This record gives sequence, C-alpha cells and structure tokens, in this order.
Amino acid sequence: MSQFVVKTLAIGGDHAGFTMKSMLVEFLRGHNLMVLDCGTTDEAPCDFTDFAEKVGVEVITGAVQRGILVCGSGVGVSVAANKIPGIRASLCHDTYSAHQGVEHDDMNVLCIGARVIGPELAMEIVNSFLSALYAPQPRHQRRVDKLLDLERRALAGQFASQVRNDPLR
Repeated sequence: MSQFVVKTLAIGGDHAGFTMKSMLVEFLRGHNLMVLDCGTTDEAPCDFTDFAEKVGVEVITGAVQRGILVCGSGVGVSVAANKIPGIRASLCHDTYSAHQGVEHDDMNVLCIGARVIGPELAMEIVNSFLSALYAPQPRHQRRVDKLLDLERRALAGQFASQVRNDPLR
C-alpha cells in the first residue's frame, strides 16, 4: 500500500524534461497511481507552455488531484503554470519545500528541473509532494485566502492599468 495521499495526477514536460518525466511516470504507476501523461512523447524540441497548460487544466477541472511538470530548469513550467487561475505551482528541488508547499500554501503543481537534479532526488521530492496534505493552521489559511483574493482581483483587471512591460500594449 502506498503512502501517497493523492491517487490521481497529471504529469507533463518538454523535451528537456522528457527522460525524467518518463521515469517518473513509470515510478508513479508502479505505486498504483492513476497517472495522466500529458506529453511530450519524445525529445524533439517543443514548448513547455503547452504542457504546463495541459497539466494545469487537468488540475483545475478536478480531473486529477495534483500535477507535476518537468522542464530543463523547472522555472519555465512554473511561470507558465502559475498563469492559470487556480494553479499554485512551485519549483522544488528539495523534499522540505515539496511537502511544506502543500501543507502551508496548498500547492497543487510540483515543478522540477531535469537538468538540475537527478532521478533519485526527483523521486524523493515527488514522494514528499504526493504524501503531503493541506492542513492549514489559521495563519496558513489566511495567506491562502489572500492568494485567492489577489488572483480574483487580477482576473477582474484591477492591475491592468499598472502593467508597464505588457507586450500586448
């Protein structure tokens, strides 16, 4: 019996994360988790944003409980995933951050860099992420509530007039 509190997850990554993502899919399925592999399917150059979107949509629609994204550094997928309302993605290259991000911040997408950490550490980090539960103390819930409020205000356009580096202007 697995120690994971999560039973369903989506995973995706670009060409730089392909090998590690594939190894993680095998590892997770070996622990009887339902793993939705959102791609990529090989090492041909591709864009991390496509896979961050696919994984993020699976998480926010409730099709899966959590998501994992892998690219070269982990930074790109983290930035991209956090553009999706309802996603709280974080780059974690240590086990403490992976469980603390869930327990205190209700993190729902783990991002890792395949060119930064090795496969053994990646499996430990994933284990820590999938074994953690959001169990907020009042101060944690207050902070998550503030994150949700910030997201709602941004979606309502509150900050649109303040953006100075918007390439769409």
